[in-house]
Amino acid sequence: NERKTIRYKSRQFAVRIIRFVKFLYDEKKCFYDLSRQILKSGTSIGANVYESKNAQSREDFVHKLSIALKEADETSYWLDILCSAEIIDNKEFESLNSDLKEIIALLTSIIKTVKMQESVK
Repeated sequence: NERKTIRYKSRQFAVRIIRFVKFLYDEKKCFYDLSRQILKSGTSIGANVYESKNAQSREDFVHKLSIALKEADETSYWLDILCSAEIIDNKEFESLNSDLKEIIALLTSIIKTVKMQESVK
């Protein structure tokens, strides 16, 4: 089931982001505000995916997943900034970014599928 896949992947990604932020804080002495931004957006993806399970309608379901997609895009931005500022290296960037790209692709696919189903009705 595709939704279970996105739920699992977004949860695993949130755990990775928490560990990543701990690494940024402990090892890189990264700015608190910058670390907090990626923590908020990176964990919010899964939170919104989980919220979508109890959506009140298809429209609400798409809305929750669209918020998750926006948070994923924001997380991508912060990862890019951290890499560009040389706080993290390309290997650290690519590891998280490849997971994030997969999540973005899944969210985009689910949203498009649900919207297409709506337009058929």
